[in-house]
Amino acid sequence: MAEVMKEEKLLETMSPIMTVNKLSLFYGEKQALFDINMSFYKNEITALIGPSGCGKSTLLRSINRMNDLISSVKITGGISYKNENIYGANTDTVDLRKEIGMVFQQPNPFPFSIYENVVYGLRLKGVRNKAILDEAVETSLKASNIWDEVKDDLHKSALGLSGGQQQRVCIARVLAVNPDILLLDEATSALDPISSGKIEEVLLELKKEYTIIMVTHNMQQASRISDRTAFMLMGKLIEYEKTSSIFLNPREKETSDYVSGKFG
Repeated sequence: MAEVMKEEKLLETMSPIMTVNKLSLFYGEKQALFDINMSFYKNEITALIGPSGCGKSTLLRSINRMNDLISSVKITGGISYKNENIYGANTDTVDLRKEIGMVFQQPNPFPFSIYENVVYGLRLKGVRNKAILDEAVETSLKASNIWDEVKDDLHKSALGLSGGQQQRVCIARVLAVNPDILLLDEATSALDPISSGKIEEVLLELKKEYTIIMVTHNMQQASRISDRTAFMLMGKLIEYEKTSSIFLNPREKETSDYVSGKFG
């Protein structure tokens, strides 16, 4: 029985939680993504790397349909999540963004208390039970490694926190609605090295429970904490492999040139 359970767990780990299928994206007449094919796996961190303008953030925002907010966008292909194409007619984008949460480059806490920031999504879902909200706040802030710093100030404004603390509160806000996937768009680029290091520690802990996809310009960060790395160039996916392969033994010359600092 133990062997069967172990095999089932292995199969679950190997099966992708999300698959991108021939995804192309256009801003009006300009094509920004070209036939992207890739899969993401549970309990892994995937880093998207490449020079500015290569399509990293565009791809990330496609994963929870944030690009829908831009009127000129047209998308072909699809993204399979829970056996459904998220670009299908039946997808509720509000529900989708609860399951695929996003943390942005600049910390963006709401002008509320720390407590109200964390429970914001739960209140939108109609949760009113104080015990449930209190538990969600403590659990989420602990998961984002900031509980001990703010537990005595929960009803003070989140805007009074440092940038690094604000970003961890933003992560807690996403975690409170219990997502499957966490997207981070250069979430440490506006932070100092110490704050960035704390976020990295948080992500390494969070991958035990979540799938994490992150855009980063920081090669050292990608090599330190990601399990897989995708290198993009001019809207195309050039190479997608285990991180060790990308940095130590890339197949493509463009990848080798980029990770070695010859351009970018």
